[in-house]
Amino acid sequence: MTDTTAKRTTSQGAGTRPTMTPDTTAARLHELGERYFATEHTYDPYNATLLGLTEFDHLPGDPSEEASARAADTFAQIAREVARLDPAGLDADQHVDLAILTSLLRGAQQDAEHSLWAANASAKSYVSRQGLVFQAVPAMTVTDAASAERYLARLDGIAGSFEALGERYAVEAARGRVPTATGVGLSIAQLDGYLALDPTQDVLLKPLRAGAGRADDSAHGSPAIDPSVMQRALRIVTHQIRPAMAALADRLRTELLPVARPDNRVGVCFIPGGPEGYAAAVTRHTTTSLSPEEIHQIGLDVLADMRDEWSDAGRRALGKTDFALIAERMRADPALRFETSAQIVQVARAALDRAEAVRLTYFPDYALPECVIEEINPIDAQNTALAYYRPPAVDGSRPGAHCLLVSDPGERFRFEYEALAFHESVPGHHLQLSAAQTLQIPRYRQHLDVEACSFNEGWGLYSEHFADEIGLYSDDLCRLGMLSFRAIRACRLVIDTGIHHFGWSRQQAIDFMWSHTATTASHVRTEVDRYIAWPGQALAYMIGRREILRLRAESQAALGSRFSIVDFHETVLGSGAVPLTVLADNVARWRAGIEQQEV
Repeated sequence: MTDTTAKRTTSQGAGTRPTMTPDTTAARLHELGERYFATEHTYDPYNATLLGLTEFDHLPGDPSEEASARAADTFAQIAREVARLDPAGLDADQHVDLAILTSLLRGAQQDAEHSLWAANASAKSYVSRQGLVFQAVPAMTVTDAASAERYLARLDGIAGSFEALGERYAVEAARGRVPTATGVGLSIAQLDGYLALDPTQDVLLKPLRAGAGRADDSAHGSPAIDPSVMQRALRIVTHQIRPAMAALADRLRTELLPVARPDNRVGVCFIPGGPEGYAAAVTRHTTTSLSPEEIHQIGLDVLADMRDEWSDAGRRALGKTDFALIAERMRADPALRFETSAQIVQVARAALDRAEAVRLTYFPDYALPECVIEEINPIDAQNTALAYYRPPAVDGSRPGAHCLLVSDPGERFRFEYEALAFHESVPGHHLQLSAAQTLQIPRYRQHLDVEACSFNEGWGLYSEHFADEIGLYSDDLCRLGMLSFRAIRACRLVIDTGIHHFGWSRQQAIDFMWSHTATTASHVRTEVDRYIAWPGQALAYMIGRREILRLRAESQAALGSRFSIVDFHETVLGSGAVPLTVLADNVARWRAGIEQQEV
C-alpha cells in the first residue's frame, strides 16, 4: 500500500497511535468515546452481546420510557462536550475518531428520543426488544464462574424487562402511538411458540448446554460448570421468565391487538411524531443527507437498470430473457429447491471455502478467526432473515458465525444461498467485522453493527457483487440469485420510503416486491413485515453499496495503473465501520497520497 494511513491503524501495521496524556484533547475525546460506549451498550445490552462483548452480559435491558429518556439526555450531553473540543489538537486518525463519534452520538440520541420500536411492536430480530432476548441470550458464552454469574443475573432480570415492555407499549398506545396489527400478531405468535416448547430444552438455556459441552472437553481446559447453575437457570426460566412471557402475550392480545393499526396504515407516518422519527432514522441508517423522495427514486432507477442483466443471466441459465418468465421459473421449478437442510449448509460452506481460497489475492492479510455455519432455530423462521452474521466474541469464547435458516428446505431456493454466504461470511461481514476487531482504534469504533448500517450492510451487498466480479459463483443460476437479492435491496429503497413516508399499505408493498423480484410469497411477506417493524434500516444496503462502488470507480479512473484493489479494500476496511461521508474522505486522502508521490 502506498499510503500508510490505513495500514498503521491495523494490528499488523508497524505504527501505533500516539500515547495520550490526561490533559490532551485526544485524551478527552477518548474519554467521551468511552462514555458513549458504556451508555449505548447499557441502553441496548443485547446488541453488545451480539457484537461479541461480554461486559454487559449481566444486564437484562430496560425498555422503559425513563431508560430511553436517560439515554437520550446522556448522549446529548456527551455530544455537547464533543462539540466543544478543539480539533486543532488532534492528528489525522483522531479527526476520524471525532467525526465518527459525532455521528454515532447524533444517531443514538435521536434513536432513543423517537423510540420508534416502542410504537411498533414486533418480533423481528435486532429491532424487537423481545426478539433480541431470544437472539442474544442463546449467543452468550458461559465458560467459568464469572460468566455464569453474568448469565444468571441477566436471566433474573428478564421477567421484569418483559413486564416493563408491556407497560411501555401501553403508555405509547395511550398517546396514539399504537403498534401495527401485523407486528402485534407476530409478537404473540413468537411468545406462544416459545411457551409451547419443553422448558428443559428452552433456547434461553443454550449457553449452559454449550458451556457444559466445552467443559467436558479437556482440550479447552475450562473448569466444569457447577450443576447448580443449570438448576437455578431452569427455575428462573420456568417460574419467572415463562410466566412473564405469557403475561406479555396476554397483554398484547387483549389490550393492544384490538386498537392496533390496520394493514392500510402500517407506516410510522400515521403515528404522532412518526414523520420526524422516520426522517431521523433515514439519516442514521444511510449516514447521508438523501431525502426519502430521492431514495425512493434511486430504488426505481436501480430496478430499471437491472433489466439487461436479468435478460443476459436468464438466457444463459434458463433460456429465458423476459423477467416475468424468469421469475416464474425461479419460483415454481421444484428442481431449483433444496431437498435437505444438509444441502443448504453444504452450499454455504462450499461458497465460504472458495472465497477463503482467494481472499489474500484481493484483501489485506487480516488474522481472522474461524467462521462457522450455525443453523437458526426454526421457531424464528417467521421473524428473521434467511441469514445473518454474528461476530466472534472478543474473549475468543465463540467464533464468528454465518447463521443460516435451514428449516423447510423444500421452500428454500438453491440459487440464493451462495450470495447469502458471500454477504454474511467472506468477503462480507465476517471479513469486515472480524477485521475491525483487530484494528488499533477506539473500541466504540471496533464494535459497530446497526450503529453503522450503511457501511456494514453496504459492504455486505458490495461483497455479493465483488464475488461475481472474481468468479466465485458456481453457475449462472446462482448469479440469478445474486440479481434477485440485489433487486430485493433496490425494492427496499422504494418500499421502506413508500410505507413510512408516502403511506403505502402493507399489500401495496407486497405487490411491488412480488412484481420486481424472483423470491417467494412467504419471503416477500417476511421482508415487508421487517420494513414495517424497523423504519429506515433497510435503506442502508443499496445506499452503502452504491457509495463503495462509486468511490472505487472514481479511484480507478484517477489512478489508472497505480490502482490496487487490495489497497483500495484496505483503505475501505482500515478504519472499521464509518459513516459514508468519512469513508469518502478516507478514500480521497488515500488517493491523494498516491498522486502526490508522482509529483
